[in-house]
Amino acid sequence: MKPGSYTQMYVQLVFAVRKREAALTKEIRARVFEYIGGIVTTLNHKSIIVNGVSDHVHILFGLNPKVTISDTVHDIKRGSSLFINAENLCRNRFSWQEGYGGFTYSRSQIARVYHYIQNQERHHEKSTFRDEYVAFLKKNCVDYDSRFLFEFWDNL
Repeated sequence: MKPGSYTQMYVQLVFAVRKREAALTKEIRARVFEYIGGIVTTLNHKSIIVNGVSDHVHILFGLNPKVTISDTVHDIKRGSSLFINAENLCRNRFSWQEGYGGFTYSRSQIARVYHYIQNQERHHEKSTFRDEYVAFLKKNCVDYDSRFLFEFWDNL
């Protein structure tokens, strides 16, 4: 960054496991989420929390403005898929669905977002991933085409 340039940007990423699989079992989540946090840190972002449930992940981080969001998502998906497959953490070949949601927050919102991400299991006892994701899009006034949303495994 150039002298005199200051930033403070926080981003939440949300993306899903491919083929509607509930592949992120409780047994592997901690390792996978720790690995993802390491990728975020390697990109010189500030990893705040990585958590999720069996079919999707939430990542909250402080953005390094030198790295684009799309490059960040690409590196996280690629690196974590390679890790999961190399470590044989899933029965089948693991991969992420195409696409992602990216949402920004101010510093004053970080504690609330952190706690929301931290409590994903409890949250999804009452709400499906589809309901959660569409609510994020609507709350953030994101125009979307429902034909291009994730394949949600809760509506098989």
